[in-house]
Amino acid sequence: MPNSVNTNVGALVALQNLNKTNSDLAVTQSRINTGLRVASAKDNGAIWAIAQNQRATSNSLNSVKESLQRGQSSVEVAISAGESISDLLLQMKEKALASADAGLDTTSRQALADEFISLRQQITKAVTNADFNGTNLIKQAGTTIKALANADASSVITVLAQTLTLTALAIKASTIGTKTLASTAITALNAAISEVSSKLSALGTGAKALQSHFNFIGKLQDTIDAGVGNLVDADLAKESARLQALQTKQQLGIQALSIANQSSSILLGLFR
Repeated sequence: MPNSVNTNVGALVALQNLNKTNSDLAVTQSRINTGLRVASAKDNGAIWAIAQNQRATSNSLNSVKESLQRGQSSVEVAISAGESISDLLLQMKEKALASADAGLDTTSRQALADEFISLRQQITKAVTNADFNGTNLIKQAGTTIKALANADASSVITVLAQTLTLTALAIKASTIGTKTLASTAITALNAAISEVSSKLSALGTGAKALQSHFNFIGKLQDTIDAGVGNLVDADLAKESARLQALQTKQQLGIQALSIANQSSSILLGLFR
């Protein structure tokens, strides 16, 4: 290769290598700063697109979890009210049994009848107040829960409303003012207690289904997030080691370029 002051090939090569090192160093520094190996589409278009789609799915699952939690809360409120109603029915049955005693005097029977009516009214109050966010599963024509089950809203988990009003339990007109009426009320109350227990069981099954699916969605979201991390996250230990190597390479490149730039001045010695 001829010696020339116009074209310094050594300097050109050294500069190319130094620019490449600087470029690699910028990439490594960006990965360390962001913690991401693929931070934008220009880093790796295919991987970035896959990661974005999975991020969209993960974010959508937040809405699914919120829907499931609202459903759980509504069902739990209904169960709580239903359990109170069941307790009230047991107390009403106790009063009816006491009133069925043939030897009971009129004053005592009337007192029991008044307590019976008071307990019956409390059932209505429990049904009316079993509201959560405008949803009531145990009132007449109550709201059926349809919670989201997946990220595209194509599937739902349904918890049917379970009416626990006095009319539905067939005890709206029950009284215990006489021994005969008390005996009739006992039969109606036994049926009502059985029906409330059955409906509470259905609500309990629905609540368990919502909780189970909520746990599954949480695990699914964690798995998706971990998968996205595997695709785009940088290995910081590896990038740290690479940073040290590139910084050393950069210093060597600067020295190599300095040496190459001095080569033309050596030609002066030929003319002395």
